Amino acid sequence: MSTKNSGGKSFHMKPGEFRRWGRVVVDWIADYQEGVADFPVLSKVKPGQIRDSLPGAPPTEGEGFETILDDVANLILPGVTHWQSPSFFAYFPANTSGPSILGEMISAGLGVQGMLWATSPACTELETRVLDWLVGMLGLPEKFLSTSSGGGVIQDTASSASLCALLAARERATNFAVNDRGCEERLVAYASTQAHSSIEKAVKIAGLGSRNLRIVDVDGDFAMRPDDLAAKIEEDKSSGFIPCFVCATVGTTSSNAMDPLPEISRIAKQHGLWCHVDAAMSGTAALCPEFRYIHDGLELADSYCFNPHKWMFTNFDCDCFYLADRAALIQTLSVLPEYLLNEATKSGAVIDYRDWHIPLGRRFRSLKLWFVIRHYGVEGLRYHVRRHVELAQNFASWVSKDERFELAAPAPLNLVCFRHRGGDSFNQTLMDGLNQDGKLYLTHTRLDDRLTLRFCVGQTMTEASHVERAWENILDKTAELENR
Repeated sequence: MSTKNSGGKSFHMKPGEFRRWGRVVVDWIADYQEGVADFPVLSKVKPGQIRDSLPGAPPTEGEGFETILDDVANLILPGVTHWQSPSFFAYFPANTSGPSILGEMISAGLGVQGMLWATSPACTELETRVLDWLVGMLGLPEKFLSTSSGGGVIQDTASSASLCALLAARERATNFAVNDRGCEERLVAYASTQAHSSIEKAVKIAGLGSRNLRIVDVDGDFAMRPDDLAAKIEEDKSSGFIPCFVCATVGTTSSNAMDPLPEISRIAKQHGLWCHVDAAMSGTAALCPEFRYIHDGLELADSYCFNPHKWMFTNFDCDCFYLADRAALIQTLSVLPEYLLNEATKSGAVIDYRDWHIPLGRRFRSLKLWFVIRHYGVEGLRYHVRRHVELAQNFASWVSKDERFELAAPAPLNLVCFRHRGGDSFNQTLMDGLNQDGKLYLTHTRLDDRLTLRFCVGQTMTEASHVERAWENILDKTAELENR
């Protein structure tokens, strides 16, 4: 079919136009990064406001690129919550960096669909090499290297990694019968009260059912209690259930709690459970040798994941998922129709990452991660991680010294959970007021059934001045509320 109309005009953007507008877009992104601190961190639009500002129908004829970029600035930016603001202290970060953005641009330009080794050998082999680099960079067990029986793969998110781990656990526990006959109703999985909500979603998707997810109690520091895990496993086994999976968390979302991996992994090993370790945000800290204690006990785990797109300056999405036995996952997920057969796959000499995750198609994600590691180097990455931890610890010390506030949980790394002693209503009003002012963005959780504010330092450009200013804003808003 012709790409030209009857008058012979092409509708494609020509290379010269692409060069011109490409430079304009790079300048636009650079300007945005330079000025992002001036925007209100949390978008102030009302529900439906962005949708109502957009035409109800698409244009019949193409529009000029300058008009499109103007609409980005005038229509889209008002509805953006600025995750790249240095005053973004909410949730966990989803940070990025110049090298990551440039790597993503090249990936988009190449347009690779890397489902098979044969569909772009570089897409597969770069990913394998970079994932092996990270084993050494984080001090992970060597069983996660591709040169062993294990290996790593880039998933979109930790949610997908946990689901894949659960699926492999399900099949290993049933000798791969569920893939053939459907789910066994007696299969059960375990996670703590503080585990990420993606675990509950995974048990639903995997067919175990939320009733077969056992919620394990936590200790005073909000870490999983191994004794309660062991007791629940024993009780389930005596009742005829089949325990198959446990998720341990290194750095929970609510409080950054560190589950005791040595005890949990030993219990899992003893009872034949698949032990998955979710270190989505905190895993990056292990770039620094002094923080590698967070991975003690990982040598007995079956799988592990962390997100460079949270705290390693690599834009969303990029989760690194490792397995001790890749064959278990491949056997769980592999489907090979005739149209995917090729000589390289049949030889068994290559990795086809399509068998390592849910979708068939896959982007060239390793390119941006490769750019980041090569640009910063290990020492550069360590510098920024240490700096973020230092800034968070400074903030925690200010909270501790102010008798109006209290720390709600230990702060081992870059997340500080704190609250005003005035109670839930005061803390809710305090957080809402701070966020509405737009000078910073905080989110909350509940710990010991009390509303708790979370202050996470991890955005790429956050410096001491931003943390100091945030504390000043918190104190000013507190004084304003106390004097009402």
